[in-house]
Amino acid sequence: MKRYKSLSGRQLIVDTYDMLLNSWDSDFEEKDIETTYGLTHVIIVGDRQKPSLLLFHGTADNSAMMWIYNIKELSQKFYIIAVDAIGGSGKSEPNEEYFKSFNQAIWIDDILNSLEIHTTNICGVSYGAYLSYYYALKRPNKVTKAICLAGRIPTSQFEIFSKMMAAFLPEALFPTEKNCRKLLKKLSGPNFSKFEENDVLIKHWFYLLKYFNNRSMMQHKIEIHSDLELSQLREKGVFLIGEYDRLTNYPKAIKRLEDNKLNYKVIKDAGHAINHEQAELINEEISRLLT
Repeated sequence: MKRYKSLSGRQLIVDTYDMLLNSWDSDFEEKDIETTYGLTHVIIVGDRQKPSLLLFHGTADNSAMMWIYNIKELSQKFYIIAVDAIGGSGKSEPNEEYFKSFNQAIWIDDILNSLEIHTTNICGVSYGAYLSYYYALKRPNKVTKAICLAGRIPTSQFEIFSKMMAAFLPEALFPTEKNCRKLLKKLSGPNFSKFEENDVLIKHWFYLLKYFNNRSMMQHKIEIHSDLELSQLREKGVFLIGEYDRLTNYPKAIKRLEDNKLNYKVIKDAGHAINHEQAELINEEISRLLT
C-alpha cells in the first residue's frame, strides 16, 4: 500500500517535518529502531538519567508537529522518546509483516527493548492516547503512568467510526487550504491561533491532509476493552480532555470514564489539539502528574 499519494507530496511532507523539528529549540537525536514490523523512527531529547517518557502522536500526524510546543519544557524533566507511528506520516518505514499481522504491544516492546528501557511513563494524543492506555493494560509492569490527551475509551467500533466521520467530513475529502483551516477550526477551541501563527505547522498539516494516505494506518486497530480490564487503569491512567473536543468530550465518553472510576480532567478552552492549544497548561499537568 502506498503511504503517499505522490512522490512530490511526500517530499513536501518530509521537508516541512524537518523544518518543524529544527524549530523545537532543543537538542535532539533521531534514531531508527529495527522492530518486528519495520524501521521505527524516534526522536530522543533530554538526559538519559531522568525518568523516561514515551510520546505517541495521533493517526494523521507525526512527532515533529505533535510535540513542537511541549518538547522543550518536558525535556527539562524527562528523558523523551517521541515515536513516529509505523505506517504513519513520519519517518518510520513499515515492512511486509506490518501489513500482515501488526500487534501494537509487540511493536512497543521492540522499541523499549532496543533502548534498554524496562519501565516508562507514556503520554499520547488522540490515537496516541489509546496506545498509552492500551500498552498500560497489556504490559502493566512496564508502565508507571499513562497520560491520555484528547483520549476516550469507546464502547464499540461504531462509536469510533461515527465520531470520526462527524469530525473530519466533509473537509478531509476535499483537502484544499481553505478546508484545512476550516477543519482545524472545527477540531479546535478558541485558541486556534496557535496554528495560524505558525506558517510551517499549518502548511505541514495541509500537506498531510492532501498527500498522506490514511489507510496505511489501518493496521493500528482499536480494541474495545471491558470494564474489568479498565479497572487496572484507576491507579496509573489519567485522561485530559478538551472542553471543546467533539471527539472525546461527549456524554457517553465521559460516562464511561466515570462508571469505571477513572481519573480525568476537562481542560478549559481546548479542543482536540489540546497540547497545541493549551501547551503551557498541558506541560504543567504532565509534569505534575509524573513527578
